[in-house]
Amino acid sequence: MEGSTAKITLNVEGMDCSSCALGITKSLTKLGLKDVNVNFATGEAVFIEDKSIELKAVVGNIEGLGYKVVDSKKEETGKREWTKVEKLFYFSLIFTVPLFLHMFLPFHFLHHPLVQLGLSIPVVVVGMYHFGKSALGSLRSGVPNMDVLITIGAGSAFVYSLAGTIMYYGQPDVSNFLFYETAATIITLVLLGNVIEHRSVKQTTTAIKELSALQEGKAKLVVIKDGKEEIEETDIEQIIKYDVVVVNTGDRIPVDGEVVSGNASVDEAMLTGESIPAEKAIGDAVTGGTILVSGNLRVKAKKVGKETVLAHIIELVKNAQNTKPSIQKLGDKVSAIFVPAVVGIAVLTFVISYFAAGLSMQSSLMHSIAVLVISCPCAMGLATPTAVMAGLGRAAKRGILIKGGQTLEEFAQVKKVVFDKTGTLTTGKFSIKKIVSYNGTGEQKIIDLLYSLEKNSSHPIAKSLVENLKSKAADLILSNVKEEKGLGISATDKEGNVIKAGSFRIAENQAENKTHNIYLLINGKLAGAVDLEDEIQPYAKEAIALLNGAGIETIMLSGDKKERCDELAAKLGIKKVYSEQTPAQKLEIVDQLSQTSKIAMVGDGINDAPALAKAQVGISLSNATQVAVQSAGIILLGSSGMKQLHEALLISQHTLKTIKQNLFWAFFYNVIAIPIAAFGFLNPMVGALSMAFSDVIVIGNSIRLKTKKLD
Repeated sequence: MEGSTAKITLNVEGMDCSSCALGITKSLTKLGLKDVNVNFATGEAVFIEDKSIELKAVVGNIEGLGYKVVDSKKEETGKREWTKVEKLFYFSLIFTVPLFLHMFLPFHFLHHPLVQLGLSIPVVVVGMYHFGKSALGSLRSGVPNMDVLITIGAGSAFVYSLAGTIMYYGQPDVSNFLFYETAATIITLVLLGNVIEHRSVKQTTTAIKELSALQEGKAKLVVIKDGKEEIEETDIEQIIKYDVVVVNTGDRIPVDGEVVSGNASVDEAMLTGESIPAEKAIGDAVTGGTILVSGNLRVKAKKVGKETVLAHIIELVKNAQNTKPSIQKLGDKVSAIFVPAVVGIAVLTFVISYFAAGLSMQSSLMHSIAVLVISCPCAMGLATPTAVMAGLGRAAKRGILIKGGQTLEEFAQVKKVVFDKTGTLTTGKFSIKKIVSYNGTGEQKIIDLLYSLEKNSSHPIAKSLVENLKSKAADLILSNVKEEKGLGISATDKEGNVIKAGSFRIAENQAENKTHNIYLLINGKLAGAVDLEDEIQPYAKEAIALLNGAGIETIMLSGDKKERCDELAAKLGIKKVYSEQTPAQKLEIVDQLSQTSKIAMVGDGINDAPALAKAQVGISLSNATQVAVQSAGIILLGSSGMKQLHEALLISQHTLKTIKQNLFWAFFYNVIAIPIAAFGFLNPMVGALSMAFSDVIVIGNSIRLKTKKLD
């Protein structure tokens, strides 16, 4: 259906490398599907739904390439795919071990050509079934994968040995033509590599599974039966909107909802990264997946299923893992041309060895097979996605959502970070900077009168003022309370004095200083004034100091007055300030700054959305408007979002560093190994083992990212 934006995700079994994914991508694109993204590491094929193309046809297309579309729940457990690969490996190992050991053991029957043929046939059949089917499918798609190399290498050794057995059977020199152990060992070692690879990759993709596990389990549901209240245990999936659930100490809160009774401390580290529990009381919002540390609550469900915050986080992480950074696209391009190039090198190796160097047919064939086997580009394909998934998973656990590998890569390269002021560097609330007394009025009296007046106002400044004063003010009895918009509020005390509080407009005949925020008049005479200042976000100063220390330029971009912006910038250590800017001007400045270097923009409001989208990386705090969150590439979920900013940068930088290390090893390994194999210094069996070893190094380096110390 044209214009449809619904995404379909299929779980695909049997992909071994990025070339496999590229082959499926190309085939599905030819079929007419849009925005096809296939990730071999997660085993997922994602595309935009098209009503004109039946899902059955899509599945048939994928399976026609030699892969299998499996049930998502079975795939999530990891049991089906891993069990299949392990079974093939152990089955092959039974026949390969005696075949390989004939070179070392004095059992003459193992040297018999027919015994070796019999031992190798089951392994070769397994290899042609597992690798050959995939190789044939990839050739049909026009993107040859690593299985082509394995199939040609093992197949060549087997066919050559079979021909030698037929032609020279019964002759003393028949052993010179037998390489059955080479064919079998190649297949068995590559299967071993697949087993290790799949187990290791699984460790880099745990973020989604761990988050999904938080959605599962039981909940205590409040039900009314025969006019009596009862508590029933039910699956979380069965809870519907407006149901009331009971949550006790140690329980995981099952839904997003509102507290209707009780008090409790809730561990929200899953969302915010904060280790200090948040206090919850009647009317407070709670989030599904968080843990009740102490106390008891009754919670009315407001969001369930796919509507919950946790469900949105899981969807964001899944989408992020399917978004490729530009550095991975380079690796994919190399992998796409790598297999044909290697086949060409292998053929050239055989021709030069046999015809030019005068080597025997056996030696020439072994050289070319060694080139085929050791050149498999698995490590190249694994280099980026495993690191990206490990980095995104670590960030998600710390309450940092990064929308894709591209965002992660670009954030690692930023040279400037631009901050909005109100709601980003400041909380949007005000604190009292100074109370000024006039005409001998005592400070305590000013505090009492302001508190008693302003508690009747709904103005944001009044609310902040009341919050600041409530712990030290007496609540006076006032009557005839009146509020005039844009001017102030007035009332009469029990002695009949008229009290007024408001802007400079109410005191312009009494005061010369226009800089105070609030003026207090008693019976028309100036009694006091208050200077307010924006409340600075927790950890903002520390975060900016860390960014400055890392050589990143920090910039403030705000629509607020110049004096306030300059004062705040001086406190926080921000060197460059753009003040009194409209949303259009903000967008223009961000555009100009991004011309010279990569920049990140941190904002929270609707007016920041265009600039967030324009910057290479938009960053939003958890309490930001929905528009800002949608426009941003990174969302800091914690209540102390600014503290997470530097951590997000470190994770991004270390992930990019890990990707570069992985790619260096993958390219370096192949550049060194191919000539060694071509010159005959590498046995095909050793090549197969080395190939598996290179995959383990790349994956191990990515897994290290999950726990390594960031600095």
